[in-house]
Amino acid sequence: MKRAGLVLLSMVLAGQAHGQAAGTPAPASLTCGALKGESSRTASTSQWTISGPSGKTTETGALRSGPRFECIDGAILVMEFTSSAGHSVFEAYFPDGSNITYGRQQIDRRGGRIVLPIQAKARIAAPYRAAFDYHCKLNMPADPIQPAARADCIF
Repeated sequence: MKRAGLVLLSMVLAGQAHGQAAGTPAPASLTCGALKGESSRTASTSQWTISGPSGKTTETGALRSGPRFECIDGAILVMEFTSSAGHSVFEAYFPDGSNITYGRQQIDRRGGRIVLPIQAKARIAAPYRAAFDYHCKLNMPADPIQPAARADCIF
């Protein structure tokens, strides 16, 4: 009987450990140059705030994961999350007050760098464009890839 109890206990503990995410949890607050991202979570919703020189924006949503913050080149605040419906979102906030948003399936990571659709390059202020690489795999009729822009694509 003791042996069965020990086996059951070890299975429960192993199951709990197996369910934990690898690595350290994403920060609930991150300062990146002039920008700051903060998040909090209740049982059913998450709230996040992005603060910068142009003001403060706060949003609330039911999320499956995130928001997770990252700092690029000491100036660009990146936030990623997955909604409770399973839609993953990537947002990059820039010190000039602008931001870009894409579905996570449109973003790649290679060699420690974030790879955005080439169409994003024109939407990013010149001083911040070099922080990203670009791909040409997202050619849509409403947002076509200009032939001259293809030279900047890594794939």
